[in-house]
Amino acid sequence: VVTVYQGNVSASLVRVGELFRDAVRLSASRVILVHNHPSGDPTPSPDDLHLTAEALAAGRLLDIDVLDHLVVGHDAWVSLRDRGVNFDRAEARPRTRAAAIGGP
Repeated sequence: VVTVYQGNVSASLVRVGELFRDAVRLSASRVILVHNHPSGDPTPSPDDLHLTAEALAAGRLLDIDVLDHLVVGHDAWVSLRDRGVNFDRAEARPRTRAAAIGGP
């Protein structure tokens, strides 16, 4: 578990590149994003959905799968994957140059 940001009661400004800093440093192949809503209501906000979309795009570029984004409240949590956000890669990407050009 790595704490990347700590916000205040009403907001946390997140730079997407920093979400992946330790994942890249540790050669992680997958991450799960988790944050809390101090209000206690784990309902994802539009900002949460936007951050998830940006993290998914960054993860694809870095070849790090974002498995889920969890929002935690006082006595409950919400999985954005369970809420219908598509965390699957749009298409399988070639892992080697040979595979990319049709080689063995």
